Amino acid sequence: MPNSQFIGFYNTPPLWVHEQFGMAQFQFPKIDFEGLETQPISTKMRLGHQMESVFLQLINYSKILKVRLHNLPVLREKRTIGEIDFILEDLQNSRLLHVELTYKFYVIDPSISEPIHQLMGPNRRDMFFTKMEKIKNQQFQLLHEPEGITVLKNNGIVSDGLVHQCCFKAQLFVPYWNPKVHIRPLNKSCIAGFWIPFDEFNTTEFNEHQYYIPYKSQWVIEPHKNVDWLTHYECLLEINIRLLKENSPMLWMKKENGTFTKMFVVWW
Repeated sequence: MPNSQFIGFYNTPPLWVHEQFGMAQFQFPKIDFEGLETQPISTKMRLGHQMESVFLQLINYSKILKVRLHNLPVLREKRTIGEIDFILEDLQNSRLLHVELTYKFYVIDPSISEPIHQLMGPNRRDMFFTKMEKIKNQQFQLLHEPEGITVLKNNGIVSDGLVHQCCFKAQLFVPYWNPKVHIRPLNKSCIAGFWIPFDEFNTTEFNEHQYYIPYKSQWVIEPHKNVDWLTHYECLLEINIRLLKENSPMLWMKKENGTFTKMFVVWW
């Protein structure tokens, strides 16, 4: 049986459905997890690379898709100018898919008017709009540059017949004080929890709950009870260390009734 990271990745909704922003969303094949045997993934890798390994293993297990190549660098005068995430063969429709994979955690800032500009990383250094523009204008176009055409040809692939798609999965976190934000045309099913500034978390309202600070490799999965839970006071001490480094930690919060909530405590 696969570990919870595979299931968490698979169950994370796409940030949009069908086509938005001039980019088609990849339709993930149905996976029968009962028969899936997975290879271990090192937690020392960056989370993005862990997600690439999860994606690769799930696609390799699929009966309707075949991986033709992945993580292929494109060079210009011996300098890497980009990388092709995945070329997949769609066995049902006899076509080749160029899939750029992204898995993100974004907090929503409703003080910004346009939803596509509201999404940013919990440390405010990673913007959805910037990533979207890079995929569309750089990563997709890379395959039609002379260097991209050549490297594909060397691997037996003609760039003209490729269908560009994104596998863009995301977990979104709404402000604690304003959970009913409107994010159309984005997928509201991506909302996974809330975010809150430290000063508001450091109040009596949160005293009675228990907390766990997951490792980054655990950010993808659903909270569960089988971890070492901290009191609010113990959690504050751990959070302070991270906030001093301008690092906004994710928390799992467990209420007395046994319900779980994901949240980010932000440093800004």
